[in-house]
Amino acid sequence: MKAARKRLRRLGTVLAGAGMAVFLAGCENAIVLDPKGPVAEIQKDLIWISVLLCAVVVVPVLAIFAYIVWRYRDKPDNKAPYEPNWSHSTKLEAIWWTIPIIIVALLGYFTVRDTYKLIKPPAETAHVEPVTIQVTSMDWKWLFQYPDQGIATVNYLNIPEKTPIQFVLTSNSAMNSFWVPQLGGMMYTMPGMAMRMWLQSDGTGEYYGSGANFSGSEFAKMNFKVTSMTKDDFDAWIEKSKQEPAKLDHKAYQQLAVKGTAPIQTFGDLEPTLFNSIVIQNGGHHHPANGLDIRGAFPVKKDKQDSSAGGSQAADSAASGDQPDSSQ
Repeated sequence: MKAARKRLRRLGTVLAGAGMAVFLAGCENAIVLDPKGPVAEIQKDLIWISVLLCAVVVVPVLAIFAYIVWRYRDKPDNKAPYEPNWSHSTKLEAIWWTIPIIIVALLGYFTVRDTYKLIKPPAETAHVEPVTIQVTSMDWKWLFQYPDQGIATVNYLNIPEKTPIQFVLTSNSAMNSFWVPQLGGMMYTMPGMAMRMWLQSDGTGEYYGSGANFSGSEFAKMNFKVTSMTKDDFDAWIEKSKQEPAKLDHKAYQQLAVKGTAPIQTFGDLEPTLFNSIVIQNGGHHHPANGLDIRGAFPVKKDKQDSSAGGSQAADSAASGDQPDSSQ
């Protein structure tokens, strides 16, 4: 009997080790833990803080559980007295209530601290003029409009490095989530709402982007590539894209909006009022990101604030129901 138990313990140890090896082997592809921008970096730190604080409870509990199972297991020659009655311990009650309260308080502190960090870009790039990109999730494709540059793309996204990117997000159909794991957490896209978030890439590179909500039969194809490039390369790409003959007007949008997948496309011209029309036609319930007007965090030129010809600031204000911030 003892030999059989030893063999079972050894087998369990081997299986546990093999399972851990398989689990750790996947860490190389854990792109959430491989940040390439300040937003993702802050969120990665918050993930590890949460894991460590939870481990303060989980690890001791599992260790005590294993000890109790082993220490108080029943044996054929067990002669321990049966004593089902137990008494209250104020000391133990204080310990197992105080520790969780402290952990929850610490989690709350770090979460609030990092949430406020994410309201605006870091000081290093606060002086850099942001690039506004209007994002529309569709069945089953992504439409990206660059209102200041006057172009649009489908299923791919180019951004300049070390530049805050202000995303204004909506959906023309089902609710979805815009997610570029290596640049930051996801934000919902919802019909009739214009949500806001900002991301930034610290260097050049290619990143994976996707829709993170199930939205139908072709959901798995709602992926897009994000390419971060130098400012000169980005400007050159803008000029090249403007040479494309296709124009994204209301008619072209209606054709694109038909349910189904779509190839990568580039539009060299853009109808300035199109994004506002998409939001309004889907209910018109406008809502800044999580109730936070982050526009004030970005350095926006005065002429863009005053412009009514389709500039990004005017488009954002129309989409969210806010008035432009003239304090900058």
